[in-house]
Amino acid sequence: MTTAGQVIRCKAAVAWESGKPLIIEDVEVAPPKIHEVRIKIIATGVCHTDNEYLFETGKGMKFRPFPLVLGHEAAGIVESVGPEVTNFSPGDKVIPLFLPQCQDCERCHNPETNHCRRNWANTQAGVLADGTSRISCKGQQVYQFLGISSFSQYTVVPDTSLAKIRSDAPLDKVFLLGCGVSTGYGAAVKTGKVKKGSSCAVFGLGAVGLAAVMGCQIAGATTIIGVDVNPEKFEKAVFFGATECVNPKDHTKPIQEVLVEKTDGGVDYALECVGDPAVMSAALESTTDGWGICVIAGWTETEVMQVEVEKILMGRTLMGTYFGGWKSVQDIPTLVDNYMDGKLKLDEFITDHLPLDQINKAFETLKSGTSIRTKISLWQEEA
Repeated sequence: MTTAGQVIRCKAAVAWESGKPLIIEDVEVAPPKIHEVRIKIIATGVCHTDNEYLFETGKGMKFRPFPLVLGHEAAGIVESVGPEVTNFSPGDKVIPLFLPQCQDCERCHNPETNHCRRNWANTQAGVLADGTSRISCKGQQVYQFLGISSFSQYTVVPDTSLAKIRSDAPLDKVFLLGCGVSTGYGAAVKTGKVKKGSSCAVFGLGAVGLAAVMGCQIAGATTIIGVDVNPEKFEKAVFFGATECVNPKDHTKPIQEVLVEKTDGGVDYALECVGDPAVMSAALESTTDGWGICVIAGWTETEVMQVEVEKILMGRTLMGTYFGGWKSVQDIPTLVDNYMDGKLKLDEFITDHLPLDQINKAFETLKSGTSIRTKISLWQEEA
C-alpha cells in the first residue's frame, strides 16, 4: 500500500460529548506502532452498546473519555502492519475484536474462559498499548472505543485484537460476527450449551436475542419462546426458529409466571439479551428448578441484579457470557466458515443500509426498535 508508514486523512463519525449526535469530521489516522495493524473499515454495525455509551453514560455505563470514535462491530481490509506483526499482511480480510486473544496468557490457555486481558485496561479506556490513540482531529487526540473505533474509514488495532478471515467472505455481511450475532449465538451454543429436545426462552428479540433464538434452533431445542414488548419483532423471531412469542404487556401476571405455567414448571434454558436487571431476574425465575440454566448476555456495567437465593439453592444455574464465550481470534474465522457453508444466517439480520454521513439515523432506528441491524458503509462505492 502506498499509504504505509504515512498518516492517513479520512472521514470518521466523532462523538465530541456525551448525549449529542455524531459529527462527520476529517480525522488523521497515524501509522501502526509495534504489534499494531491499520485497517480500512468496509462495513460496520451500530450496536446497543454504542448507543448506551453515547446517550446513557452514568445510567449503568461507566464513563469513557471524549472526544471518541465509537463502533466495534465491523469488518475490513489490512492496509499496513507495524513492527513485529507476523500474522497479518496488507490485503488480508479481517474482523477487529473488542475482546483480545493473545494466545500466550494463562486465560488463553484455559479452555474454560475467553477472557484474555492483553491491553485490556488501555482499550477499555480508549487508548492502545502505549497509552495513546492513533486517531486525531483538529489537533486533538480522539479516543478509540474499546480499542477499535470502526466509525472511521481507517483505524488501528492491536494485532491480538484482530481475526484474519477467508478471502472470499463478504465483509458487508460478516461484520455482524464482530459483536451481536456472535454474542447471542454463543450464549446459546457455547456458554449455555443448549441441548437437543430442550425448552428455551429468549428475552429480548434484537440482534443478540435473534442470534440466541437461532442458536437454540441449531442446537435442537424443541420449544423456543421469544419474549419482547415489541410484537413487530415476532415474525422475525419465528423465522429464526422461535416456536412462539410472548409479549409481557399482554399479561397481568409477571412474565416469569406466565412462562412457568406455559411450560409446566419452567424452561430448561433462559437467555437474557436485553441488559436490564429486572429482565435478568425474570429470566432466572422462568427456568425450572433442579436444572434450569439462565445465561445473561445483555450488557450493563454498574447496575445490580436482584436474585432470590432460594432460586439458586433449588438447583438453577446463573451464568454470564462475554462475546458468547468464543475465543475471539481462533473462533471467529470458524463462524465465518459456518456462514459461508450455509450453517449460520447473517444476511437476514441486516434490515437497513446507510452511508457513514447518515449514521445518526441508525441510532434513531435502533432506539425506536424498527430495525435489527443497520449496515453502515464507510465508502460510497460500497453503499
